[in-house]
Amino acid sequence: MNKFIDFLLQRRSVTPKIMLEGNINKEDLQLILKAGLRIPDHGSLKPWKIIVISNDRRKFFDEEILLKEYKKNNPDASEDKLKIESSRMQRANTVIVVLFTPRFHPKIPEWEQVLSTGAVCTTILYAAQSLNYAAAWITEWYSYNIEVIEKLGGDPSKDKVAGFIYLGERLREPIERRRPDPEEYINYF
Repeated sequence: MNKFIDFLLQRRSVTPKIMLEGNINKEDLQLILKAGLRIPDHGSLKPWKIIVISNDRRKFFDEEILLKEYKKNNPDASEDKLKIESSRMQRANTVIVVLFTPRFHPKIPEWEQVLSTGAVCTTILYAAQSLNYAAAWITEWYSYNIEVIEKLGGDPSKDKVAGFIYLGERLREPIERRRPDPEEYINYF
């Protein structure tokens, strides 16, 4: 087999819970982002925006955006929950946000634009993992929060967060999860 297929068959996301901040090399980050832009995009509509959150902006995003929104929507939250919400982005070295920003086109349906945006997320994830970084594609409550979407530069009336992609270093190897049995999910016409 070739190395790329081997990588695809063995790759595994590392959840932020078992991720260390680590150090993302600037050149590697540029390669990861560049790879994320080389995806199928019918009509070159670019129905997505990519936002990079790194350095001290992670702490600001946690404390000034996520924590405030969490408290507003969960006034009875425990101290443990508040601690988690005050440091989400700081689990990783860099968090890449992909916003779905649909474009009207008479011949290209929104569904194809959704798929293109998902391809951006997948390609960024795989590019980071191929460079041996710990990476995870996350959608949590904050992906659906109107204020968070606005703070990311999106329009909540039409834009959606496709994912927060956390990049860091492995604390430990993730446990392999059960994979789908090809016999159950693949059919031939």
